[in-house]
Amino acid sequence: MIRKADLADLDTIKKITEACTKDLIEQNIFQWTEEYPSLAAFKKDIEQEALYAYLDNGKIVGCIMFSEEKDPLYNTVKWLTEDKKNLYIHRLAVHPRSQGKGIARKLMDFAENFAAKNGLLSIRLDTFSKNPRNIKFYKARGYVILGDVYFVNQSEYPFHCFEKQIKRF
Repeated sequence: MIRKADLADLDTIKKITEACTKDLIEQNIFQWTEEYPSLAAFKKDIEQEALYAYLDNGKIVGCIMFSEEKDPLYNTVKWLTEDKKNLYIHRLAVHPRSQGKGIARKLMDFAENFAAKNGLLSIRLDTFSKNPRNIKFYKARGYVILGDVYFVNQSEYPFHCFEKQIKRF
């Protein structure tokens, strides 16, 4: 089940991303840090009603944030669609103990269906260039790499920017 996250979910969601960060570091993937994603970022996501929680047997095991707000860092990317009516995805996470069950796929299906139902042109996101599993995941879903951005507080390596055009209902 996927539902909007609320403030009572904040600590659980932060713990999920902390477990993901630890798991990634053990794989020598330095995508997230102690500083990011932050509790403040998740609190803002919840207040803006942009964070969704995935529940498995009543327990939150994953999350996804999406909104139409474009990060100015993305202005350097030559996107497939014009800059209007786009959905931006951030902070997709599934607890390592729950990975491999199709939860990330279900969260992306949810976001893509939201975009289609709301007449949005595309979905845009970024993922760490040193995370081959994520890159393969998004490419398999039809996302195209269009450029790179750098989050200097997170890594010296780039984050690939992806976009997928949405077929509207």
